[in-house]
Amino acid sequence: MRPQHVLDVKRLAAWLSGTVAGFKGPLAVRQFEGGQSNPTYLLETPDRKYVLRRKPPGPLLPSAHAVDREFRVLSTLAGAGFPVPEALVLCEDDGVIGSMFYVMAHVEGRIFLDCAMPDLSADDRAAAYDSANATLARLHGLDHVALGLGDYGRPGNYFARQIGRWSKQYEASRTADIPEMDRLMAWLPGAAPDDEESRLIHGDYSFHNLLFHPTEPRVVGVLDWELSTTGHPLGDLFYHGMEWYRPAGSDARGTLKGADLAALGVPSLEAYVARYCERAGRPPVENPGFYRAYNLFRVAAIIQGIAGRARDGAAATIDAAAQADRVVPIARAAWAEAQAAGAV
Repeated sequence: MRPQHVLDVKRLAAWLSGTVAGFKGPLAVRQFEGGQSNPTYLLETPDRKYVLRRKPPGPLLPSAHAVDREFRVLSTLAGAGFPVPEALVLCEDDGVIGSMFYVMAHVEGRIFLDCAMPDLSADDRAAAYDSANATLARLHGLDHVALGLGDYGRPGNYFARQIGRWSKQYEASRTADIPEMDRLMAWLPGAAPDDEESRLIHGDYSFHNLLFHPTEPRVVGVLDWELSTTGHPLGDLFYHGMEWYRPAGSDARGTLKGADLAALGVPSLEAYVARYCERAGRPPVENPGFYRAYNLFRVAAIIQGIAGRARDGAAATIDAAAQADRVVPIARAAWAEAQAAGAV
């Protein structure tokens, strides 16, 4: 565990013994290297493994790190048969480990941190991408109101609200002036579609949050629901689509931009979007440039938030300070997408 995220293992084990059915120590705890927002830990006992996610210590941005929301949506989706880890218990008592947390079941599987998935064959890579596509379409096909999540997000004006939210969080975390971010914050509100469609969306649907079967190219778990809400499904789709258009060198997960997609066995973004629309029963996407610019802007604002937490000493990752260097190329790429979509 990193020094700022050390927790009292004995106290945690005692609490779990009284709340999680079948829990029996001794307990060993290790912190995952990933996770730039909510510190995440592997809990191991002789009989079973668990995963714990907690709010980080220190000053927090408004509405961020809502692990109780994560717990709620995981519980609901598991009940609906959607592939998520089983949510076991939520602890709202800061006195146990120092902040709110929840515990879920550990699911065996693989996460492909490089979107080119270099260890897979072209056939398996194609199948993995298709499984991700089908899983996202399945998520957006759920009736969140019938599932009891009708109040999970605010109705209407999704893009306007999101642009406002991330603009405010960017300003709160600003460490340098980036002209492209200012231009985007001025252009995006007027370019947003009027469509009021609302579905349950993940908010961070990318391969680093998709758990694949240990040997098969299929999704067995969707992780990290911190940014989930009800909103426009095309925002989710084109966020996932950044695997194809994020600028080279801006993300450790890599990019498909400029890659030989046919050799990889990966469809073009246009084909991938068309397959999603077919599965979701929706018409072809109009004005994809807006969704691309919006999502790059949103990611730049999120990364700036990580840099701001590093500045304030509350970051959940060792290399959080280096995140600030990623904001400029992503902001420039977002503005280029906006210009291609008509921004001046």
